[in-house]
Amino acid sequence: MKIKFTWPMGIVLALASFMIFILSFVYKATFVPKYGHHLVSEQYYKDELNYQKEIDKLNSAANLKIDVFISHVDEGLIIKFPSEFDTKKIKGSIKFQRPSNYKLDFQIPIYLINNEFLIVKDKLVDGIWNVKIDWQVGDKKYLFKQNLRY
Repeated sequence: MKIKFTWPMGIVLALASFMIFILSFVYKATFVPKYGHHLVSEQYYKDELNYQKEIDKLNSAANLKIDVFISHVDEGLIIKFPSEFDTKKIKGSIKFQRPSNYKLDFQIPIYLINNEFLIVKDKLVDGIWNVKIDWQVGDKKYLFKQNLRY
């Protein structure tokens, strides 16, 4: 028996193919662990409540005469803090966040001898990083954020 291919059958096959295509993406996004979805922060409600404090720290950093500067060197990344601060009074942390893989995220406390801080290249993987530098000098708090490609 021969099946005759007609235009209504073509429309049905096209719709069925499209539905299978879309449902395969829904299946992958929902059930396949390789395409895991995770939150940037597990405590996003708590982080949202502290957002105004973060805005204030960003404004404080924006009002500095010289900004924090991040540059690539052979050894890794150098973060230069403004020279207007006494380096011994700077306390805080530097957080590196990898948008594509949260397992690569790390945080380093700030210990300065001069106004430069070196992040060795062994800790960094090529790609895009979100850098968040949160520091304090005396009672004044500052925050610097930058997206960079290493």
